[in-house]
Amino acid sequence: MKKIPQTDAIFENVFRENQTADENPNSLRLSIDTKAKVKIGNLSRGGKARGLEAKIADDHDTEWQSVLVPFGILNTDNNQLSIYFGQSAETSDFIVDCLTDWWEKHQADYGDVNEWVIDLDGGSATRSDRTQFIKRMVELAQHTQLRIRLIYYPPYHSKYSGSHID
Repeated sequence: MKKIPQTDAIFENVFRENQTADENPNSLRLSIDTKAKVKIGNLSRGGKARGLEAKIADDHDTEWQSVLVPFGILNTDNNQLSIYFGQSAETSDFIVDCLTDWWEKHQADYGDVNEWVIDLDGGSATRSDRTQFIKRMVELAQHTQLRIRLIYYPPYHSKYSGSHID
């Protein structure tokens, strides 16, 4: 595992910000993460099957019908995990669209919440220098009237941001 000189300081900041959010009844902390893409098709599982008999599959995994991108939103308040699947690449738009949908389905449960604190890694779609992601997050904050704070885990430590989403 790689470590930059600022790793410990970043982890201290992440811990402090998360603790502050957890103690604030008007703050909701979420952890978001995109997982490895899943190929869908008549693909071999190396001779393993979940049923009693192995299904007949193509002997090479070179062709598939589609690719699904799993994206998880973990509500750290109650450990409720929501999983979304996209049919394209992991994009800033896909991620913010999922967050928007999640809020529309759950906002009634959080009438007193005026802030989101979102734990995330610095992946390609959510980097702080990714203008499309920041633009869409600003639009989401304006639409929901929520203050949104992004808490980034240190580089090369993404497994911690989605530790509950494995």
